[in-house]
Amino acid sequence: MKEVIFSKSPEDLPLAAEKILKELPSERIFAIYGSMGAGKTTLIKAFCHALGSNDVVRSPTFSLVNEYGDKKGNSIYHFDFYRIKQIEEVYDIGFEEYIDSGNYCFLEWPERISELLPEKYVYVTIEVGEDEVRKITFSLQNLIETP
Repeated sequence: MKEVIFSKSPEDLPLAAEKILKELPSERIFAIYGSMGAGKTTLIKAFCHALGSNDVVRSPTFSLVNEYGDKKGNSIYHFDFYRIKQIEEVYDIGFEEYIDSGNYCFLEWPERISELLPEKYVYVTIEVGEDEVRKITFSLQNLIETP
């Protein structure tokens, strides 16, 4: 399954986030790929608001992870791996515990920690096209599927 959503403006992103969450209701790990300025943080903000968070969503560029609450009081984790220098930094924050928590985890710059990604996650790409239209592609990556 691979789906594509086009976003003509930042105002379209909440609908895109809601669609992705609705299509994959049991998934909790979302790896968001895209170039600098593509809208990764803005999309994660839309995911958090779709999950009922009223928190201010900002990229955790220096802290690596921010925690927000959803409408039920559950944690939502937002990671930004852009500035990591060594993979040990990710281990040091307890990344595996976050991923195994069962809570929503949204990862910016996941390509920097590709060896730590779980066997099953939602792969999301954002590409900026003509007139700043965003092409958002999403699919479930499941390396543990058996034929």
